[in-house]
Amino acid sequence: MVNELTSSDIIDHVKKQTAVYCGVDPTASSLHLGNLLTLMGLLHFNIIGHRTIVLIGGATGIIGDPSGRNTERQPLSVTTIEHNVTVLNQQLRHIFNNGLMYASRRGIALGNNLDNFSVMNNLEWFHKMTALEMLNDIGRHFRVGQMLMKDSVKLRMENEGGISFTEFSYQLLQAYDFWYLYNHHQCRIQLGGSDQWGNITAGIDLIHKKKNRDLIDDKNIKEKFGNAFGITIPLLVTSTGEKFGKSTGNAIWLNENLTSVYEFYQYFMKVADADVEKYLLMFTLLSTEEITQVIKTHMESPEKHYAQEKLASEITELVHGLQGLKKAQFATSVLFDTPIKDMSGRDIIDAFANYSRCLSTVKRNDVINCSIDRVAVVTGACKSRSEANKLIKSGGLYLNSKRIGDPQYQLQENDLIDGIVCIFRIGRSNYRLAQIVD
Repeated sequence: MVNELTSSDIIDHVKKQTAVYCGVDPTASSLHLGNLLTLMGLLHFNIIGHRTIVLIGGATGIIGDPSGRNTERQPLSVTTIEHNVTVLNQQLRHIFNNGLMYASRRGIALGNNLDNFSVMNNLEWFHKMTALEMLNDIGRHFRVGQMLMKDSVKLRMENEGGISFTEFSYQLLQAYDFWYLYNHHQCRIQLGGSDQWGNITAGIDLIHKKKNRDLIDDKNIKEKFGNAFGITIPLLVTSTGEKFGKSTGNAIWLNENLTSVYEFYQYFMKVADADVEKYLLMFTLLSTEEITQVIKTHMESPEKHYAQEKLASEITELVHGLQGLKKAQFATSVLFDTPIKDMSGRDIIDAFANYSRCLSTVKRNDVINCSIDRVAVVTGACKSRSEANKLIKSGGLYLNSKRIGDPQYQLQENDLIDGIVCIFRIGRSNYRLAQIVD
C-alpha cells in the first residue's frame, strides 16, 4: 500500500504513538472506492494504536483540488458543501466503526481505538482567517517558482484553459491544514494518494519554515516539535490501467443509497483474476498467509470464483457491516441460488430496495390479468412487447425461474411471491424484479 515516503525516518517514528491524518473534500455526498484505499491505510494505523484523523475540506472543497484533473472543477454552492460535510461526517464514522468491528471479528485485539479516531472540518480555522492573514501567515512562505513545478500545476499550465488563481492557491490551504494539525493536534503524518505528493510536501515545507520562524527564540517549546512526514499510497487502478473515481464516471459509492450493497458485492465478484490478489491485500485485514492460501485454492478451480467471493464478502462486511453483507448475499442467492418457494417476498424487496436498476414498483391493476409481454414492458424487463415476444419464442424469458412459453399468458395473483413481488429473468443472467403495490 506504500507508494512513497518523504523520509525513511518515519519507520522509527511510528514505533511510538503518533497522529496521522488524511483529507477528503466534500465534492460529493458520498465517498467512493478510491477513497476507501486511503481510509484502509488510516485503519491500519488506528489498529496498532495511533491517533487517526480524517479531515473534511469544508473550506478547500469550495476551492477544488486541481490534482489529477485536466479542467477546473465546477464550483459547488455553500449549501451543497455544508450538506456534503454533514453526510460525510456520518459516513466516515459509520465506516470506521464497521472497520473496527470487522477487525475485532478477525481476531485483532482492540482497545480504545474508536476514541483515537476523529473527524474534523478545516472550515473551523479557515473561516476565521482574513485574506491579509492568509497572505501574511501562509503566502510569504511559498515561492511561486516552486509552486509552478508541482505536477498538478504543470499539467494544467500545459492545457489551453490553464489554471485559475483559485485552484493555484489550493496547495497553500492544504499545506496550512497540515501545519494546523501539527501545531494544535500533534499530528506528524499526512497520508494521501500518490496524486497528493505535491500538496503533502508543500505542507511539510511550510511546517519546517513556520516552526523555525515562530519558535526560534523559545527552545523549550521548540523541543516538543518533531519532524513531519508524508506517505502516499498508489492510486487505485485495474490491471488494464483503468482508474476509479467519480470524475471517471465509474464510481463505486460507499453509500448504499447510491451503490446498493448487492451492486457493491457483485462488483467484487466480477473482479478479474489478475486483480483479485492485489485487492485482497489492499482492502482486507486477512494475513498474507491467508491470502496466499485463498489464491492457491482459487487457482485449483478458477471457474468457481472462490477468491472473488472471499474478496466480496470481506470488503462488504468491512464497509457495510454484517447486516449489509447478509443483505448482499441474500440478494445474490435470490437471483442465482435459492429456490423461489424458500424466499419471503418482503425479504426480496428489502434486499434490492436501493437497486433501482433491478427493482421497479408497479401498480397491481397495471399487471394483473395482463399479457406477459405487456407486463414485461411495464416492469422494465423488456423495452417493447415485440422484444418480449421474441424472447418468449426463443425460450429466453423466465418468470420466477419458470420459462414462459406462451406469449398470451396473463399474469395472475398466484404468480406473485407473497402477493407483492415477481422476478423476471431475461436470458442467462439479466434480472428484473417488480414490486406490486395497490
